Order: sequence, then C-alpha cells, then structure tokens
Amino acid sequence: MTLLNTLNLTYPIVQAPMAGGATTPELISCVSNFGGLGSLGAGMTAPDVLNSQINTIKTLTERPFMVNLMVLSEYESSTFDTEMPAWLSQYYQDNNIEVALPERPAQNFADQLQVLYDNPVPVASFTFGIISAEQVQRLQRLGTRVIGTANHPLEAKAWSEIGADAVCVQGVEAGGHRGGWLPQSETDPLGLLTLISQTRACTDIPLIAAGGIMTAQDIRAVQIAGAELAQMGTAFLTTDKCGINDTYKQALLDASEDKRSAETRLTRLFSGKLARGLLNNYLQDFAQFEHSADLPPYPQLNAMTKFLRADATKRLDAEHQSLWAGQGVALVRGEDTTTLLKRLVKEL
Repeated sequence: MTLLNTLNLTYPIVQAPMAGGATTPELISCVSNFGGLGSLGAGMTAPDVLNSQINTIKTLTERPFMVNLMVLSEYESSTFDTEMPAWLSQYYQDNNIEVALPERPAQNFADQLQVLYDNPVPVASFTFGIISAEQVQRLQRLGTRVIGTANHPLEAKAWSEIGADAVCVQGVEAGGHRGGWLPQSETDPLGLLTLISQTRACTDIPLIAAGGIMTAQDIRAVQIAGAELAQMGTAFLTTDKCGINDTYKQALLDASEDKRSAETRLTRLFSGKLARGLLNNYLQDFAQFEHSADLPPYPQLNAMTKFLRADATKRLDAEHQSLWAGQGVALVRGEDTTTLLKRLVKEL
C-alpha cells in the first residue's frame, strides 16, 4: 500500500508543520479538505492550547491532518544553565527592550504528547529527536500514523527500526529548523536528492521529501528519486491562510521580486539550533558570534531572543525577525492557499 493510501490523501502534497503561528487551523483544514495533508506546527504550543487547536481543526475538516511536536528532554525544556550572551544583553539595553525570561525555555514534551494520547489525531510527526518504540506503538493503537524527521540516512533508519509509518527526509535546502539530532546531520548536511537516494539505500520505510520544493516539477523530481510525498513550507508562507505577520510575509515577497535579496542562510543566532532564513541585518550584525563557544543551545537562546523578535514584529521591522524560508523562496507568490494547491495539481 502506498503512503498516499495509508494516509488517505488525494494528492502527494504535505503542508509543512511550521511552528510559531504560521500554521493556522484555517490553513491546515484548507489543505486537508483539498486532498493534501495539512499540518499543525505545535512544538512551541502549550498543551491546553494544543488541545483546543486540535478540536478546532476537527470542526473544520473530516480529512486527515498532522500535528508536529519537538522532541525535547525534560532537562532541555526546563533548564536555563547558560548566561545570556553579552552582545544580546547589550542590544536589549541599547534599544530599551524589557526582558523577563520565563521559568522554562520550552514547553514540556511529555505533556504535549499526552494531549495526542487523550485527543488522538490522524497523523503525528516528530522533530529534533526520536521517541521510543513504545510511544510509537501507543499512538498507532489509537489510530495515529507516526512520522519521524531525518536530516541523515541514519536518523531515517532509526525511525524505521522503532516502527514509524514514514519519515520526512529534510534536505539542507529546507527553511526553518533542521529536524535531525545526530551529529552527522550537522557535520555533513545533505542536499535533498542525495539524502533521498542515500536513505533509500539503507531503509525501505516510506519517505516524505522536504527542502526547496516549490513547483509541481519539484514534486515529480523527488518522487522519481524515491519519495512518495512532497512536504512544502515556504510556498505556503505567502498564501492568505498562513498566520505569519505582514512584515515577514512582505519580506518574502520582496525576495521573490528582487532575486538578489532572496539569499538565505543557515544560522544558530536566533534559537541556538541551525535554521534557514532570509539574510537580514541581525544575522549580518552578529555574524561574528555564530560559532561562539558560549552561544546558548536550543531552546535556551530561542527563549532569550524572543523579546528581540517580538519587538521587531511590533515595530514592523523585518531586519530583526527570524524570517525562516527555504532556498526556493524566490518562487513564492502572494495568493490564495487554494490557488496554490490548484496550480500544483494542474501542473502535476
């Protein structure tokens, strides 16, 4: 049985689960009702809010949809054990930005996962780590298909060995955070087509491809390479039902108008974990600290830069926001979500 049939989809299109408010229930239900797989990026969402969002999505669609969580240990999500970098503290002081760090840098993963046990969803995917075989089986017994994320073939193999239904292989072209967790995924980052072929050589688990996919031609290319479905994030960011702020959206559209401004960069400077976004003043001004030994890890730095990003959003300043985007950003269009989907399907 193909992954398309397993997930009960009409088209091989997955809307990427982008955390931070981009994936609204309206966006998710639109994609799912069309016949693709809409996805909620819930890694930064409090458990009670997650439960409410799942209920809202269930009222908007009877089709399959996916919820994505970030796999963090209790220590990672609850502990600040590094100081705020001096350059970031100085930025806050120079710009009169008030900073009040939360008690914990991230949501409790176990509590988020419990929501999926109590309020089952059709598909659950995981990033930044791997869950246990027992957790996979518990979700599957509830009727939930389980999808892992991999930046390296060994990560895909690990998901296959614990019984996941599929793996999303995320090439270096992808926007937003890198989803892998093994050292190899950072020391030797692989382009998507290479990642697919190398993964196919070590496991036969069904694959979803992610990274730089913007057109029907891209979808066909990854299918020929060995993936069954294509996951697209950046292409949806500038559509009407996406929840990113207008300044962020306009920066993406400006990049598509002026190809010279469409440069993206992998960086740790916003969150402590490698993520790809548009090059802006923040990344240029503090580039010297990118590889600093005392740069706080994820999610600590992410919690520390929250105030910088919030201030920039309030001031309509794109130069100090995390403008996550993939290498295909030059091809974004300002359009209805349904228009994007119809164009992709027509060209397929």
